[in-house]
Amino acid sequence: MNRILDNAENPNETLDYAYEKQMETLRDVKRGVVEMVTAKRRLQLQESKVKDSVVKLDGQARQAMAAGREDLARLALQRKQASLMELEGLDTQIADLEIEQEKLTQAEQRMQAKVAAFRTRKEVVKAQYNAAQAQVRIGSALSGISEEMGDVSLAIERAETKTETMRARAGAIDELAELGVLDDITGTSGDPLSRELSQLMAEQNVEDELASLKGELPSAEKRALPESSS
Repeated sequence: MNRILDNAENPNETLDYAYEKQMETLRDVKRGVVEMVTAKRRLQLQESKVKDSVVKLDGQARQAMAAGREDLARLALQRKQASLMELEGLDTQIADLEIEQEKLTQAEQRMQAKVAAFRTRKEVVKAQYNAAQAQVRIGSALSGISEEMGDVSLAIERAETKTETMRARAGAIDELAELGVLDDITGTSGDPLSRELSQLMAEQNVEDELASLKGELPSAEKRALPESSS
């Protein structure tokens, strides 16, 4: 099963999918940081309003006391204390959010660095895989060519042999043409040496035939014949 899955798996698609999942996680972390900052800003706005309320209630308490209304002054001070308690709680929440924001920001930076490193590694691995695929295709092509080269080599050898034979024939024809053999059926008219040799051979043949004829005559007739000049 692992072998089947390995053959069916495309490393390029697998790496791209893994990179996309990491990018989704990184985007989730970024959204978390943004939401954290947004929540902190809301608490800070609420804190600012509570601080304004504390200042306002303190002023109202003073005015009430100046007017001789201790009851109103007490009510204003009670509300002021409630606001101060609320403010203290807001300060704690804001501080906690700032700590969480710092953690998320650091986590985002670490993850972003890892994703960037993975992207670089992914591209390197994809390039290596594509190069390996090209090598396999080239090797397969060369293997097929090697199998066919045997027949091709034999065909080339036969063609070269025929070519050499044709060149030899052409050379012989050129040589005979230069000697004049092709201009005369007897092969002697074009070459002085050949003509002289042919003439000597003809004369020798005549002498040989004469000697043969003399040998066939009776002895008395042989003596009556004049001696040959040869």
